[in-house]
Amino acid sequence: MNRQEMFNKFLEVMNRFAQIKAVVAIKDGFIMTTPFTICGSLFLLIACLPIPGWNELMSGMFGKDWAAPLFAVSGGTFSILALIIVVCNAYKYVSNEGLDGMTAAGLALSAFVIVLPPEIVLEDGQVVGNVISKNWAGSNGIITALIVAYITSRIYCYCVKNHIGIRMPDSVPGGVVRAFEALTPGFLVFTLAALVWGVCHFAANTSAPELLFSAIQVPLQSLSDTLAGGSIIVGLQSVLFWAGIHGPNVVGGVVNPMLIANSLDNQALLDAGLALAGNPAAKLMTIQVSDVFVKSGGCGMTLGLIIASYMVAKSEQLTSLTKMATVPGLFNINEPIIFGLPVVFNGLLLVPFILVPVAAFVITYMAMLAGFLSPMGAIQVPWTTPPVIAGLLLDGWQGAVIQLINLALSVVIYLPFVKRLDSTCLEEEKTMNDLA
Repeated sequence: MNRQEMFNKFLEVMNRFAQIKAVVAIKDGFIMTTPFTICGSLFLLIACLPIPGWNELMSGMFGKDWAAPLFAVSGGTFSILALIIVVCNAYKYVSNEGLDGMTAAGLALSAFVIVLPPEIVLEDGQVVGNVISKNWAGSNGIITALIVAYITSRIYCYCVKNHIGIRMPDSVPGGVVRAFEALTPGFLVFTLAALVWGVCHFAANTSAPELLFSAIQVPLQSLSDTLAGGSIIVGLQSVLFWAGIHGPNVVGGVVNPMLIANSLDNQALLDAGLALAGNPAAKLMTIQVSDVFVKSGGCGMTLGLIIASYMVAKSEQLTSLTKMATVPGLFNINEPIIFGLPVVFNGLLLVPFILVPVAAFVITYMAMLAGFLSPMGAIQVPWTTPPVIAGLLLDGWQGAVIQLINLALSVVIYLPFVKRLDSTCLEEEKTMNDLA
């Protein structure tokens, strides 16, 4: 079997994976989140526009809290993304089965809220109950939302299809019938959610989202300033994001304090009058490497995907989404492409989404080992700073060159996968046009 046959076989396996009911529902559900992520991205971009003096200019015109309404939009979109996802995914799964998706979505939302932490602890130690924490209603709770949506959908479909529950006479209006059909699956779902809450709370003094979050965090504790450790950090961010979890948030919650400490250690060397380039005492894996050099366009370096799409895409779906995602992508906001294409649970894009940032990290790491690129000190740039400009600000022309090399490599790697994805989209569009 030659390389092309192996590649085609791999794509065939990924295509079969993409046809699994649960995966189809997840992909369709994430597409439904597109209005939230695109609008949230635009408001966030305005609030964090990386122009020198932008915040000072706007503060002088509108007051120091000028961006508060913009961040409120971000809080009402990205910060409750798990709530949106649990509704959308349950709705799509059940609707694809020909049943009442809206009722199932409501049950899933209630079950998700049940398993959330029952209280939050403020900075002064005060415990507040009867609130929903955005920490777990947002990106950190997405994996829990997906699990809740799937289990709720399976229970609902099983009960309704097997007529388990209260059956109404044929003369009863359809809306009433559907409401009573949901009683039994609703009772089962809420009972299961209550059991999960009780086990987590009384046995482990935690909650389901926190437990899952901790389970992901623990393996990351041993990561360190090495080529292998950095590759794992970068690769794991992409793996989790592909699986619907905000990888940079999850991984960053554990490793960012270590990476920031590395940059501060480097700054101490600079303050002592020592150079960082070629210095064996300098730390190579810092917060700037993680945030800037391996995330051109966002996690997975999806700016390379966008450029590759401009080069080869012919399908209406891919070309229109590429145009919408371009401006946010230039400022490293890639939720529109992640959830709109989607990249999430897209078998065709799994390999490049992981390979591209890992390859970029290896190039960056080797450039620092060779002394071409200097390790980073305490200076950072806003995460919305466009590629090349960010590298120029951090490490001069060498930083810009490395970012350009990484970006060019990302386009090359994404290109064959984007071609295959575009072909699939063209086939789907042709089928839809023939049916119409």
